[in-house]
Amino acid sequence: MNEPKNSREEEAVGKTIGDFVAEDYRTAGVFEKYGIDFCCGGNVALSTACRQKGVDPTLILQEIEAAKAEPVARSENFAAWELPFLADYIVTVHHGYIKENVGQIVSHAHKIAEVHGSRHPELTEIAAMFDRVAADLTAHLREEEEILFPALKRADSARAAGKKLEQQDVDAMRGNLAKLRREHEEVGDMVHAIRRLAKDFAVPGDACNTYAVTYKKLKEFEDDLHKHVHLENNILFLKAERYLVPPLA
Repeated sequence: MNEPKNSREEEAVGKTIGDFVAEDYRTAGVFEKYGIDFCCGGNVALSTACRQKGVDPTLILQEIEAAKAEPVARSENFAAWELPFLADYIVTVHHGYIKENVGQIVSHAHKIAEVHGSRHPELTEIAAMFDRVAADLTAHLREEEEILFPALKRADSARAAGKKLEQQDVDAMRGNLAKLRREHEEVGDMVHAIRRLAKDFAVPGDACNTYAVTYKKLKEFEDDLHKHVHLENNILFLKAERYLVPPLA
């Protein structure tokens, strides 16, 4: 693997994956291509991620620049969005997606495990693991929607008006940001484990239509979760820490 060629490149490979994607979401496609986690593992430096994957960082940086040269959709400039709008977007789009789809995926996963589990025992593990994902995310979303996000919005309004933040809102943020990040990591680990068990969602030759649909939905779920967690970990939560409260210890 090549060493960085100049100081600018040295600085770039020292940036975290989350920094790149927070600055420009188009770079997410580059990291996905090489199997580099940009959401739960977004706090890893590019140099470290490349070393772990055996990828040349110079090549990655070239592809990042190419991705950034493409026309940017205004609708994807997430880092420029105001915090309340971003929070509402996450709830409407990503929380909404989970609520609409998680029950169907649970049902399908158990159905194919029952029908095909004798020939494909990994399906039983996948169904059990997705049960945990569904249960954990249900509680996680409720905590964000009922406690953290309202506190973020009230704090944002107070700062905009030049007022002191309510202590209960500061406490809600301090008490929940680190916890929610840990939960993101735990769910992300389970979703990655499901992908490994499903052999990257390759559908076997003896699979029925429900089997194929289930794997398609599991991949779709993983893709949506990556974007969802990235928006929270690398943009929303950082805005809260940097602009709403003193830096968290």
